[in-house]
Amino acid sequence: MPQLLLEIFSEEIPARMQPGAARDLERMASDRLKAAGLTWDALTTYAGPRRLTLVVDGLPAATPDRSEEVKGPKVSAPPQALDGFLRKTGLTREQLVERDGVLFAVISSQGRATPDLIPEMVDQIVRTFPWPKSMRWGTGTLRWVRPIKRILCVFDGAVVPFEIDGIAAASSSEAVGGIKSDAITEGHRFLGSGQPLKVSDFVDYRTQLERNFVLLDMADRKLRILEQAKAACAARGLTLVDDDGLLDEVAGLAEWPTPILGDMDPQFLSLPPEVVRLSMKVHQKYFAVRDPARDGLAPNFVVVANVEATDGGKALAAGNSRVLSARLNDARFFWDEDQKVGFDAWNDKLKGVTFHAKLGTLAERVERIAALAREIAPLVGADADKAEQAARLAKADLASGMVGEFTELQGIMGGYYARLAGQPDAVADAVRDHYKPQGPADTVPTAPVTVAVALADKLDTLVGFFAIDEKPTGSKDPYALRRAALGVIRLVLENGVRIDLINFLDASFARLDDQIDAREIARKTAAGGTFLHARGFVGDGKSRHRDLLAFFADRLTVLLRDQGQRHDLVAAVFALGDDDLVRIVRRVEALAAFLATDDGANLLAGYKRATNILRAEEKKGPVPTGMVRTGLPNQPEEEVALAFAVGAARTAVETALDKEDFAAAMSALAGLRAPVDAFFEAVLVNSDVAEERDNRLKLLGQVRDVMGQVADFGQIAG
Repeated sequence: MPQLLLEIFSEEIPARMQPGAARDLERMASDRLKAAGLTWDALTTYAGPRRLTLVVDGLPAATPDRSEEVKGPKVSAPPQALDGFLRKTGLTREQLVERDGVLFAVISSQGRATPDLIPEMVDQIVRTFPWPKSMRWGTGTLRWVRPIKRILCVFDGAVVPFEIDGIAAASSSEAVGGIKSDAITEGHRFLGSGQPLKVSDFVDYRTQLERNFVLLDMADRKLRILEQAKAACAARGLTLVDDDGLLDEVAGLAEWPTPILGDMDPQFLSLPPEVVRLSMKVHQKYFAVRDPARDGLAPNFVVVANVEATDGGKALAAGNSRVLSARLNDARFFWDEDQKVGFDAWNDKLKGVTFHAKLGTLAERVERIAALAREIAPLVGADADKAEQAARLAKADLASGMVGEFTELQGIMGGYYARLAGQPDAVADAVRDHYKPQGPADTVPTAPVTVAVALADKLDTLVGFFAIDEKPTGSKDPYALRRAALGVIRLVLENGVRIDLINFLDASFARLDDQIDAREIARKTAAGGTFLHARGFVGDGKSRHRDLLAFFADRLTVLLRDQGQRHDLVAAVFALGDDDLVRIVRRVEALAAFLATDDGANLLAGYKRATNILRAEEKKGPVPTGMVRTGLPNQPEEEVALAFAVGAARTAVETALDKEDFAAAMSALAGLRAPVDAFFEAVLVNSDVAEERDNRLKLLGQVRDVMGQVADFGQIAG
């Protein structure tokens, strides 16, 4: 079947936009082809420095004929209804079909040739393409990320003719025609033949591009970079430092990437390796290199050029080495100057840096974090003095010259400076790692002092922004509160920290309120006024920590769902009011294992039947509670058996929960499965005898209460 090949050739597309552009092109083309009634075998997109390419295999030559029946008004309907239906369908009254007193319109349409549809599709894609940033050029109305130079469009070996306005003019005052489609592309800007390349299909297109030094597929460009970079390093006994993010970026900068190994001044290796690597990566897009014979970086780098130099890249390497030296000289200046300043001066600067207009300065935030870290320290086995000291130093490097130049090094530089200042390793490590984990793939600290400071930092962030009602909404989370909550959860779970969140949240809210009050007192006093107590921001203490606990529940649900757990089980356990995350997860795991058994599934069904009966009775009035009686006249043995089983289960469940043996608690509940099944099989709950009915409702209430000690089974689907 025919193939569609489309290339939009333009000036350079920023590397960061290329992966998204390939996805958007695939989505937009798929949606429009489907809307036209077309099917295909394969649809693939490619993005590179100067081109977006779409290839669709197995398209039919035309869309199928369509016949659609549309139901209209009744024959007896008013004339206005009939007139409206005729206008909608474009038919006459005689063309309608009557069936069972209702009018129907049969609308038939012939299929259209696929080449007739393609120009409309391309025009819509080009005009509505969702570039993060776009520009208009020449005298046309078209917007694109950079000026479009050509549009190649070939279907079944023939050009699909169309024209789109907006081609760049030779000068801003010169009027030009539109961009006309053709079967021509261009090779590499410098290495190619310089002649237009006429192609017939995708295989020919890709082959000619490679002959003219263009690798169409980003995966091929990345492979070439890795293979040649590693080979260049190996030839000198070195190894490449892997960096997937940088690899993605440089693969979008060159159509024919050519790695070159360069040398740098060894004196720069006295700088922290993170500084060297970041200078290479951020400013120059260089890969760092290691010497396997010793620890640390080698005095080398790998730059990815877009040309194959005749001298093997010696001149390019030398030029890039000079540029890198200038960058690293700047870094060395900051490194040397920062060591002359120190933490006291930096912390003093933080008094003048606003963290948030409603939350005070960074210095005030440091005070809150330090107090909280000291409180958390005993729970994680950390020295309280060291935890507080680390917290007081943790944000100081934000005022340093190095972090001012490289914000990505916050914390990391603080750790270096703390060690140089003679701080204990535990304190320096905590300063370095207290931002961790910063994402789902980031490592979780395990050193006790670091855990204490990291938890304090994240909890203060959450408390502060919840206090001023700056919660995430939809996809918006400007203060990364979801990441902070997930960080707290991972720190707690992976370190087995037993922490009562409610107590710490309440203390943190109170500490923040005290700071706000103190600031307001100072402001009013300076202005000669009187202070009115104004703490509390949004809601009372209970509502604030309740909202924040619900936020933690949501994040924990996401984390456990990614691990294969059901979201409703997390809700069922959180409904008990427990705020110990370690205990909550253990309950969820035990509950999931229990519900996976026949006993668990059947008991859940029995629970729902019992609660439905109780809920219906509660609508009529108060449901009887109290002791269940046995030995009533004509009392079914199944009722007696369930009463004794509930009593035994209650004792076993309470004992197991006291020991936090949740598997044993589930086993105790499993013992209720058979008595509950037998009870519902043999006993009529709503007996005509009031004494029997009340006793049985009490029994069902006890079943619900016993199971409710383990989880809120009412929130479990099934």
